[in-house]
Amino acid sequence: MRLGINGTGLVQRASVDKVTEDAARAAADGFSSYWLAEHPTGGFDALTVLTVVGQQVAGIELGTAIVPTFPRHPLALAGQLLTARSVLEGRLTLGIGLSHEAMMAQLGIGFEKPIRHLREYLSILMPLLTQGKVDFQGETLSCQAELFRPPGEPCPVLVAALGPQALRVAGARTQGTTLAWVGPKTIREHIVPTLSAAAEAAGQPEPRVVATLPVCVTDDAEAIRAMIAKGLSMYGQLPSYRAMFDREGVEGPGDVALIGAEEEVRDAIAGLAEAGVTDFAATEFTPSQADRERTRALLKSALQG
Repeated sequence: MRLGINGTGLVQRASVDKVTEDAARAAADGFSSYWLAEHPTGGFDALTVLTVVGQQVAGIELGTAIVPTFPRHPLALAGQLLTARSVLEGRLTLGIGLSHEAMMAQLGIGFEKPIRHLREYLSILMPLLTQGKVDFQGETLSCQAELFRPPGEPCPVLVAALGPQALRVAGARTQGTTLAWVGPKTIREHIVPTLSAAAEAAGQPEPRVVATLPVCVTDDAEAIRAMIAKGLSMYGQLPSYRAMFDREGVEGPGDVALIGAEEEVRDAIAGLAEAGVTDFAATEFTPSQADRERTRALLKSALQG
């Protein structure tokens, strides 16, 4: 299992310099990838930021986890992605997702039949990325276009997929999935079997499973879990995540975070690999400097196996 860093904790600061600094540290420490989310109403564009980051930070995969699909037509996203990827020399991976009905409501965007939307979105996006042209007429999305410059090596695409239908679409039509707030039991028993079966049926390679969870090496695990449970309680109220917490048999975000002493966190990371995660992108949830140093030291040691 490859280890990366998820810098989404910096998104609300909206500082390209801070993200660049964080990614540079991740690269210097030997992590394989660096991931950044895009909040649909946050005004901080992940692809633009990673393009800037990549011009200053070499030798590390850069990925979005995720770019919401509903607000952006797939042709517009393909154009931005291919422009960024030409600068980043093939180091970019696109993670996309439906986001959530409540967030789309803030934009005045409907959330009807999200799986239909995902299928139609990929029916436009994937041909543009692989062939440089598309001619598709859907119920809600359509596109007839040929890019000025044909794409080179296709950009890998991951779909944030939690339910069975979304997982089957991701497995059959993309390179895998990117997960947040999903525990090892759910990954092992639900995510990986559904995703892999769809990929195999479609003749696709074994899919990537990129998982993100908070990590903190600390002597006060109970306090950190309580902080996550209180500060990030909204995730337990979103239907797609609520279903994953219920599958895992936990109450909410604080219960799936990787928190504790060094050996506890090391064992939890190993448990993700055993569950079928191919890439773990750690979100370092470290309120104190001491915990921050211990957490990064543990993650670096895990790079050595």
